[in-house]
Amino acid sequence: MVEVAYDRAAAVNYAETWALKRNPAYMDFEHSGGDCTNFASQCIYAGSKELNFTPLYGWFYLTASNRTPSWTGVEFLRNFLIGNKALGPYAQELPEEEAQPGDIVQLGNAQRFYHSPVVVKVENGEIFIAAHSVDVWMRPLSDYSYQRSRCLHILGVRKP
Repeated sequence: MVEVAYDRAAAVNYAETWALKRNPAYMDFEHSGGDCTNFASQCIYAGSKELNFTPLYGWFYLTASNRTPSWTGVEFLRNFLIGNKALGPYAQELPEEEAQPGDIVQLGNAQRFYHSPVVVKVENGEIFIAAHSVDVWMRPLSDYSYQRSRCLHILGVRKP
């Protein structure tokens, strides 16, 4: 296995292309619990170009019925990225203030994390995001109302 850099520009470019529409290669989960983490995974894949086909605990999407929970589930994505020691992207959890373009900032309330917007720009301490479910491009994170957040800072990608 080799470790390569995560292509943050490719992730942001993908987000810009698809933030306000849907890529037909992926199911739209808007009416099945939300599409935010599906969109976040698509952006991460654009920046990593590597999937992890470990059954159940990996991170991949082939079809709507042949995917891992981590592709579309907020907590499952976090658990995969933080715990991944095999192929694909891996991350560390940081405060939102340390987010960089291409990272994911997950938002939550006291009970759970529920949203996975993609960081597309950081300027003068303000984080701008792209997301699905409520489709946005370059929306300031400060416009959102949430009780807690965490940044999934992508450190790199492991390839065969």
